Amino acid sequence: MANFALLGVGGFVAPRHLAAIRDTGNRLIAACDPHDSVGTMDNYFPDARFFTEIERFDRFLEKRRREGVANAVDYVSICSPNYLHDAHVRLALRVNAHAICEKPLVINPWNLDQLQALEQEYEKGIRTILQLRHLPAVSALKEQIRQNPPSTKRDVVLSYITRRGRWYHNSWKGSEEKSGGLAMNIGIHLFDMMLWIFGGVSHLEIHAREPERVSGVMELEHATVRWFLSIDESDLPEHVQAEGGHAFRSVLMDDKEIEFSTGFRDLHTTVYRETMAGRGHGIDDARPSVELSYRVRTQPVVRPRDSVHPSFHP
Repeated sequence: MANFALLGVGGFVAPRHLAAIRDTGNRLIAACDPHDSVGTMDNYFPDARFFTEIERFDRFLEKRRREGVANAVDYVSICSPNYLHDAHVRLALRVNAHAICEKPLVINPWNLDQLQALEQEYEKGIRTILQLRHLPAVSALKEQIRQNPPSTKRDVVLSYITRRGRWYHNSWKGSEEKSGGLAMNIGIHLFDMMLWIFGGVSHLEIHAREPERVSGVMELEHATVRWFLSIDESDLPEHVQAEGGHAFRSVLMDDKEIEFSTGFRDLHTTVYRETMAGRGHGIDDARPSVELSYRVRTQPVVRPRDSVHPSFHP
């Protein structure tokens, strides 16, 4: 049984990490969040210590480290806002713990090199959550492409539209400096999936970059991917709106739908099991999607030459 600590326990994704820690037979000894609406901890680890100040959290973990291996924290799970991930991974290493960090691991790719150096210096692992790689349909497609590379590039249309209210723009998620923008905040797991299946980027065009939507085309080794990300409810397909839905996620390959809307249950637990078995996703795994998302955020917007996403309207 390993000892865990968790940063960002008041956030949206934290319950998935709490469940993963519990379901892998481990225990949470401390958690931290500047907000104290963290009653969900009672469903998982009611005896864990809780801190609203990271300085006291840090001091507690250091105290446990000095008490010996049995009391020390083995892993720090990081669910804090994106711009804090880099600093919180460093905190984990300083208290001699491995880091399990939500994506994006960092929002600026050059920080990955620094973390890689620190990983070697402290001799502790830095792992991230790339859960879509564990979906059966996704891993099967990856294996299919690996064994039988297509003679011509596949035509892929990637759409992810998920409604966000006005609150979004007033939170850290609406700040490009803190979240890394839409591509980094809501698109990175889909970008990682595309890169993992179809290979690296040879060309990228950005056709739109607005506060609520971003779109473009990327040429990968085995596919041309037209992609569209939006948090504007008006971009939802009519049938989704008519049914009262708030999200639409679709991947079409050569006009055929790739089914990846099911099988999400317990994916974080799967990632935790793989990580603790020494097969988790490290910095080199995270790098391609971080670099791509950064390019989407910073590369100039261009007028489309030919191929565009069906939802793009210049």
